[in-house]
Amino acid sequence: MAHVTTAFFLKPSSLISIADCSRETLDFILQSAEKLSLSPHPELLKGTTLATCFFEPSTRTRLSFETAMLQAGGSCIGFSEAASTSVKKGESLSDTIRMISAYADIIALRHPLEGSARLASLVSDKPILNAGDGANQHPSQTLLDLFSILKCQGRLEGLHIALAGDLKFGRTIHSLSLALAHYGARLYFVSPESLPLPETIQRDLRRKGIKFSFHPTLESVIPKVDILYMTRIQTERFASIDGSFTNSCLLKKHHLEKAKPHLKILHPLPRVDEIEKAIDDTPFAYYFQQAAHGVVVRGAILGLFLRRLPW
Repeated sequence: MAHVTTAFFLKPSSLISIADCSRETLDFILQSAEKLSLSPHPELLKGTTLATCFFEPSTRTRLSFETAMLQAGGSCIGFSEAASTSVKKGESLSDTIRMISAYADIIALRHPLEGSARLASLVSDKPILNAGDGANQHPSQTLLDLFSILKCQGRLEGLHIALAGDLKFGRTIHSLSLALAHYGARLYFVSPESLPLPETIQRDLRRKGIKFSFHPTLESVIPKVDILYMTRIQTERFASIDGSFTNSCLLKKHHLEKAKPHLKILHPLPRVDEIEKAIDDTPFAYYFQQAAHGVVVRGAILGLFLRRLPW
């Protein structure tokens, strides 16, 4: 068994929420991802099986988990929609997870209900990796976001970061905000008035002494920040959208005229219309590199939770 820091094993054996992760755990995963990017281990996960159980659509998360597993010598099983499973026949999530735990060594789960990953971890005897539970959390995305920020800025400490778009339903923003609190970030939140940051996240940030503020437009914060984290409006989480709804977070190329030279724009993707495509060819765009980092970061997560990392 490879040695892994004791600090990690004091934490839960599943990755459910960034709130469960200490600064030491986050740093350890980021360092492991960097090591894997420099020196791949093609047999690191040989003999192990990942189940990707996606009850909601996914491109990057599911495929990067599977790519990471395959590149490290492991194998994959799973599904990409609930309609192809016995859930369609009325089977409960608990029963589904109990059965899949008998077929795989680790499970990446995406589900539309908040708390579903926590429930799965209670009934499974194998590690559960939360790949998004409704509008709640997306911890593996946050780890690749942190890795991307570190790669493009050279540090995580003390950055000024704007998070824009759907603050209410955007699980990537919820997770990332909590993670950035470990690194003393100054946060700027930009959203339509009807999609504010949940009060629970605000309370956590205040308790941790993080400075943050709210802004109605992107133009007012772009000159101040090192990272602009854009997100789409999560229309699938709306029961209905009022006809007067407008997205005030539409980034145009001309908005970047007063940006810091080292500003980088991140986005968990998919993009809809919130980033003008003309920005793709500017030095500010970093979202496609960000997505590519998902393979090494999720490889590090798999290696850690399967106790296979060689350091």
